[in-house]
Amino acid sequence: MENDIKTMAQGADGENATAEAVSKNFIEQIIEKDLAEGKVKKIVTRFPPEPNGYLHIGHAKSILLNYGLTTKYDGQFNFRFDDTNPGKEDIEFVESIKADVQWLGADYKDHLYFASSYFDKMYECAVGLIKKGKAYVDDLSAEQIREYRGTLTEPGKNSPYRDRTVEENLELFTAMKDGKFEDGSHVLRAKIDMASPNINMRDPIIYRVAHMHHHSAGDKWCIYPMYDFAHPIEDAIEGITHSICTLEFEDHRPLYDWVVIECGFKNAPDECPKQIEFAKLYLTNVVTGKRYIKKLVQEGTVDGWDDPRLVSIAALRRRGFTPESIRMFVDLVGVTKANSSVEYSMLEYCIREDLKMKAHRMMAVLDPIKLIIDNYPEGQVEYLDVPNNQENEALGTRKVPFSRELYIEREDFMEEPPKKYYRLFPGNEVRLMSAYFVKCESFVKDEQGNITEIHCTYDPETKSGSGFTGRKVKGTIHWVDAKNALDVEARLYENLIDEEKGVYNEDGSMNINPNSLTVVEHAYVEPSFADAKAGDKFQFVRNGFFCIDSKDSTPEHLVFNRIVSLKSSFKLPTQA
Repeated sequence: MENDIKTMAQGADGENATAEAVSKNFIEQIIEKDLAEGKVKKIVTRFPPEPNGYLHIGHAKSILLNYGLTTKYDGQFNFRFDDTNPGKEDIEFVESIKADVQWLGADYKDHLYFASSYFDKMYECAVGLIKKGKAYVDDLSAEQIREYRGTLTEPGKNSPYRDRTVEENLELFTAMKDGKFEDGSHVLRAKIDMASPNINMRDPIIYRVAHMHHHSAGDKWCIYPMYDFAHPIEDAIEGITHSICTLEFEDHRPLYDWVVIECGFKNAPDECPKQIEFAKLYLTNVVTGKRYIKKLVQEGTVDGWDDPRLVSIAALRRRGFTPESIRMFVDLVGVTKANSSVEYSMLEYCIREDLKMKAHRMMAVLDPIKLIIDNYPEGQVEYLDVPNNQENEALGTRKVPFSRELYIEREDFMEEPPKKYYRLFPGNEVRLMSAYFVKCESFVKDEQGNITEIHCTYDPETKSGSGFTGRKVKGTIHWVDAKNALDVEARLYENLIDEEKGVYNEDGSMNINPNSLTVVEHAYVEPSFADAKAGDKFQFVRNGFFCIDSKDSTPEHLVFNRIVSLKSSFKLPTQA
């Protein structure tokens, strides 16, 4: 798909010959060079999430990138939980992340791993560093450690505990493991260089005391490794060849190599797993940060991590996005070294493109007003043949009931229409989609002046498909049969954030769009929906693409989420 999209973007036929070369991103070029030079025989990548929240659209890019590379180059894709911080982790997050990776189609086969499975090995590595004089136990407080670290322009200074003997450090570290110290009282630090221009190399903390229950390891440990120590060990144990991560880890690369080499896995930096950094995926005016989403959940602004207004993968799945649309989106975004933001409209474009040919186009009325055909026989019901998708004949047709009383959209009738309004108004004739011509004869208002009924007559000679050519009408409107319609709930979504104000205020609070969710409690849909199930997707004629909600919908009370409207503001480069 990536090649197809890049070729479309180029446009001119003369440039198609270079499409394959252009489509190779810088990571693919590095991998191909490593394979060609024999540096690696088989590439092994991994996706290593921390189970401290739900994954979002940015993680989807990393998943699909790592998995896609192993698919393209016949390699191995590892799926590993970096579960080294029990204070923020939960089994709920583990299970949600598994579901997300599987839904996206990243097949990790039997290569599912947990960092916690390596805790014994990590402890051995830490002891080994102490014995080599490469690590020491520090009694400084967290605040003191920050003060001693220095700044970007000033070197740090050594801790007064830096020169403890190997024996003393081993004794203290064992005491840390045995639970003899309180949280925060002691840490194990790597002994590297407090004057290094790279702050990450200024004796980083590699173990801390934390008396916490671990969702997998239980209560075996009361010390836990820090991410920068655990992560390279995990990669080395699993034989990762290319450690692909985002740009903020670029300055961590020397520490990554240091840990791999000093712990005895490799002898030189060029033998270590090759760390390659790429730009994160940012969406404009969208909340992706876990702590911000957690706050929205806790405050009840959204109904959970999978609220369809969010861009967690679970939320996108619940709203009705497909794995294919996410893959198309990631391909369009591409892989670069430069940070940038992508408009949300690009994501909407991708789901429209994916669904437009495979979704059944059904009739649903969200703001109903009754239309009565006065000259249609009372009690009669006929079943009309309606195409499931006018652009895809392979999807066939369905039978839709039609009778004297129907529902139409309130906006499809106007008492005093403006110019070029071609829908229903007094004296005007329109086609009812896949049915007949009807002409508005009169209407009824209630005491408040609201129109409650529209009365029409129909021409039985004008049945759709009959070949009638006597006259033409300019407007076609959709409808549902009032007697057989299903009464359902529809949820219409807008951006959670007020786009005019941006995501955050100066005080850190979020600018929530008060219209981010509109609930239509009584919409009407054709009876063909009776057998629909959670997750099924449809196009509501003129109203957008909708999905049956997987959380709140029941067979007795169907709930539809609008995935996206039909109108798009995004254009491919050649269409701009």
